[in-house]
Amino acid sequence: MSEGLRSRLEWGLIPAVPVPFRGRELAQDALERYARWMADHQVAGVAVWSHTGRGPHLSDEERRRVLAVWRAALPLSRIVAGVSTPEMAAAAKAGGADAVLAFPRAQDPVAYHEALGRELPVIAFYLYQAAGGVAYDNQTLHALLSVPSVIGIKVATLDSVVTFQRIAGLMRDYPDKLLITGEDRFLGYSLTMGARAALIGMGAALTDFQVTLIESFRSNNLAKFVRLSGICDAFAAATFVPPLEGYIRRMLWALAADGVIPDDACDDPWGPSLPPDEREAVRRAVREARASRISLS
Repeated sequence: MSEGLRSRLEWGLIPAVPVPFRGRELAQDALERYARWMADHQVAGVAVWSHTGRGPHLSDEERRRVLAVWRAALPLSRIVAGVSTPEMAAAAKAGGADAVLAFPRAQDPVAYHEALGRELPVIAFYLYQAAGGVAYDNQTLHALLSVPSVIGIKVATLDSVVTFQRIAGLMRDYPDKLLITGEDRFLGYSLTMGARAALIGMGAALTDFQVTLIESFRSNNLAKFVRLSGICDAFAAATFVPPLEGYIRRMLWALAADGVIPDDACDDPWGPSLPPDEREAVRRAVREARASRISLS
């Protein structure tokens, strides 16, 4: 099961999808519209309940609704659910998820990953500390990657190329495990360093550009890869900026700017308020990407 899942995710984009809200009310119509739009893209799957999807903040019922919408819209794609407890992993399994993304934990991380793995295959998660992550040292990473149910690791450092390089080097000892980039700010470079899949919040919008970026690298179309890297880097520079917690609202703004969800369904109840000029900067980034005239076929 784990080997088949790993091969299905390899060279794929797994967008970490946000949840549209109006105020503090989940916008069901916008969520369903968004899921139908995503179903038209060649993604390997989606990640729900992640940080981008505000999984730890959602109620049990909201998480159930979100997973049900995505499972119905993408019946043949893989769904990864962010979890922090075995109970959440069991709920993810009951809702039709295929794997879990383990929110980082400092206390006895090996036993924690083993417990999650009794429900579903596990993607370990190296997340920078400012976002609530844990700086797993090499010894811990080796121990986590040796857990049979762990199929790979998502690495999201935000801006530490050196840390990504360190973990990529360590991953050479685990050819059967998948190095998954979570690096929105250096997506293209992370692929050149050995990532073989991407699970990123940026993938939630302008998804077609990022699918094609990964495919262009896999197929050695380096001219297209370089150009797409520039486009994606420019988009990330407009969306993954301080305050970083604002990126979730910015991704919703990007979806609205691209006509995917309604303009009024872009609230993030747990994120910071952002000035109107930031929304215009996101709109401009989407327009400029769409105007690039690069072939995505």
